[in-house]
Amino acid sequence: MPESFEQMWAALAPVGRSGVGGGYFRQPFASAERECHAWFVEQCAARGLRVQSDGNGNTVGWWEHAGASGPAVLTGSHLDSVLDGGAYDGPLGVVSALAAIDLLRERGIHPTRPIGVAAFAEEEGSRFGLACLGSRLAVGSVSADQARALRDRDGVRLEDAMSAQGLEPVLGRSDWLGDVGCYLELHVEQGRDLVDRDVAVGLASSIWPHGRYRFDFDGEANHAGSTAMADRHDPMLTFAMTALAANKQARLSASAAGARATFGRLDVGPNSTNAVPSSVTAWLDARCETEEELAGLVAAIERQGLDRAARDGTTLAVTAESVSPAVLFDTDLTRRLAALGTDRPVIATAAGHDAGVLAVAGIPSAMLFVRNPTGVSHSPAEFAETADCLAGVEALADALAELAS
Repeated sequence: MPESFEQMWAALAPVGRSGVGGGYFRQPFASAERECHAWFVEQCAARGLRVQSDGNGNTVGWWEHAGASGPAVLTGSHLDSVLDGGAYDGPLGVVSALAAIDLLRERGIHPTRPIGVAAFAEEEGSRFGLACLGSRLAVGSVSADQARALRDRDGVRLEDAMSAQGLEPVLGRSDWLGDVGCYLELHVEQGRDLVDRDVAVGLASSIWPHGRYRFDFDGEANHAGSTAMADRHDPMLTFAMTALAANKQARLSASAAGARATFGRLDVGPNSTNAVPSSVTAWLDARCETEEELAGLVAAIERQGLDRAARDGTTLAVTAESVSPAVLFDTDLTRRLAALGTDRPVIATAAGHDAGVLAVAGIPSAMLFVRNPTGVSHSPAEFAETADCLAGVEALADALAELAS
């Protein structure tokens, strides 16, 4: 007999969890994340779902009721995490999708269209630096050459990481997506909108444009003790000023919704306590309500960084590693789903999702959000009450019944 939502959640809870801070380390194509995918395959088998894998780490389980035909309804999410992440970002959508199928069967629903539950790989970009890599490969928005050039922080090639886990990478569009007519992703909310509205479940209207940018600061290594302050060409100072500039520029946003600018990752060379650095590489995550505002924000940060570099005797080069445009979810699809329940607000999100990648690729897509009482995400403090999760399962089941009938 298939496990309940609570049983499935309890089974996943220990996988990849740190014993120190309680955060999750489910990096793509590594043991914990692959263990989660193996668990997913087992759960699909327990429900009699036909399992497909595209060789790139994406897995989908198909519920094909007798006589079901036509464009499929796809749901699901991802199973990987950011470094020291929370339990709900991604897995909640996968577990809820399996539970929703159970609920539809309990109701005696016989879908006339196939329903698929997808578990996408490397959504967070925590290992290979490109967010939603699995879904981007699936829709063909990342070329094989681009994928082959990807390396993790230890220099491991993407293809080698895949092969080491027994996968047979194809680095191309997935055949199974050709049968998909629409996609619906359930996700924990990564903010406080639903908390402030005192509502358990909402829908997404759009995803803000966002990007990841590498800032390479170069200077001159020197002795921390014998080098006078006036004689230094210290890239750490240039970086520090640029980080402050990013904070200021985001806070100066003219948009009512504001802007976001975050330097969250840093590499320093030679990374020695008693040496002036020779180089600092920092990664900026920037998000705005419009693409024009995003371009302006990044340009302003780069301009202030270059001005400071000129004063410090250092250099700065900026490279856009990943930029995603604004995504508007399918309005007709969202309207149909909103009509299925009361108090289902439609809200924008500044977080990226696989649903956004599929939407840009031309697959009508929508999202359900489940309330997060902490408002915190990408952190062990990320949370959702069981009652709200079960309300999300109900909402997802209602949506699948509507879309697959």
